[in-house]
Amino acid sequence: MPKQKTHKGLTKRVKITASGKVKRGRTGAGHLMSSKNAKRRRRVSSSTMMNSTTTRTTKIAMCK
Repeated sequence: MPKQKTHKGLTKRVKITASGKVKRGRTGAGHLMSSKNAKRRRRVSSSTMMNSTTTRTTKIAMCK
């Protein structure tokens, strides 16, 4: 049986940390920033970790 290919769209959006957690960017930072308040703009500019349920599925798709 051949190896499963890595999902290339996912590899561009997430990173696996050294401890095995999945780091992702927050949504809502693409455009229309003038209507968002400063606190919200700061929050969306930072990255966050995925929850445990999504992490398992993501790691399977990343084939790591």
